[in-house]
Amino acid sequence: MNIIAGGYQHLVSQISETYSNGYRKAVAAVNANMVETYWKIGEHIVEFEQGGKIKAEYGKSLLLNLSKDLTRSIGKGFSLSNLKRMR
Repeated sequence: MNIIAGGYQHLVSQISETYSNGYRKAVAAVNANMVETYWKIGEHIVEFEQGGKIKAEYGKSLLLNLSKDLTRSIGKGFSLSNLKRMR
């Protein structure tokens, strides 16, 4: 019975290790995709602000309005400070 119990403990360890490794990889992939997403959001904002010009003419209320509208339509994560960081 000890051999079976030892084999079972090994199985539990293998499954736990496999799950932990998969979870870490999934979190890393999600994080990488979110960084890319935020980068692209910032790019959209800058391109809109620049309007085809080399330098942006910052609208005082653009980010504030975006924050309100995006929070309403998408949900959390689009605070004024977050949008400034994305930009």
